[in-house]
Amino acid sequence: MSRSPEQDSDWTTGVGDSAAGESARVARLVRVAQHIEMHADEALTLSSLAKVAALSPSRLQKQFKAAFGVSPKAYQDAVRMRRFKQSLKDGSKVTDAIFASGFGSVSRVYGEANRSIGMPPRTYRAGGAGEVIVYAGRTTALGLMMMAATDRGVCFVEFGDDEASLMGRLRSEFPEAELIASPARNAPELDAWMEALDQHISAGAPRPDLPLDMRGTAFQVKVWQFLLSIREGDVLSYSEVAAKIDKPRAVRAVASACGKNRIGVLIPCHRVLRGDGGLGGYRWGLERKRALLEAERRSVTRE
Repeated sequence: MSRSPEQDSDWTTGVGDSAAGESARVARLVRVAQHIEMHADEALTLSSLAKVAALSPSRLQKQFKAAFGVSPKAYQDAVRMRRFKQSLKDGSKVTDAIFASGFGSVSRVYGEANRSIGMPPRTYRAGGAGEVIVYAGRTTALGLMMMAATDRGVCFVEFGDDEASLMGRLRSEFPEAELIASPARNAPELDAWMEALDQHISAGAPRPDLPLDMRGTAFQVKVWQFLLSIREGDVLSYSEVAAKIDKPRAVRAVASACGKNRIGVLIPCHRVLRGDGGLGGYRWGLERKRALLEAERRSVTRE
């Protein structure tokens, strides 16, 4: 009796511990992801994608989400959004960029764009034009730190060796926003926030609970929000974080989200380690990550 593609795929994935079976499963899902990348501007259905993988639609949905952390539909929207954002940066009109990226309707992209990039499309196209971002810097125990905030909260905390490089990073994120150095009379909140964070870093005071303006994909924001729940002195592995947010197969995506965090310390991505206990990566250097973890261990021990 002949076997259906679904039965074949069941047998392949059913070996579980078999390296060959796992390799075949991953290859199928990568093939689907590549198909979505190549046809992102088309109306793709779950059924049509299931044929690419030789799986049933329900099984594809489950396996794809487990591997990539998002559904095939959300993955396609993310590809479209990336192209949409690039078109805006390249100078395309908003309506041209919407249809060129495959969204198909103005209303749909406005809802998706506001969720994914934290600002209306026209504002993003202009690199944050119309937004006022106040920034300040000071030397801390971790070196020079720059903090910046919109009217919604802190959107940027980075560390570097000199002011010029930090300003370059801030301008890269918000190239057309009005960037204002903070004299206390114009932004007393930011100065107070800087002082509170410096006290945490340099003097062991509690990490301040400040309003945050997080800008990223839905998955990234989900990871960052979870990181806020990790207590001082505790550490988790990337795989443990993935499991905690119900995305156990999305370990690499979790690591990527940690690496793209632009709000250092306030979003404590330094509390996430490799599975073997190694430090893993850190946007601002492993020495800073090590120093933060050691300071937190000392603080907890004193208590």
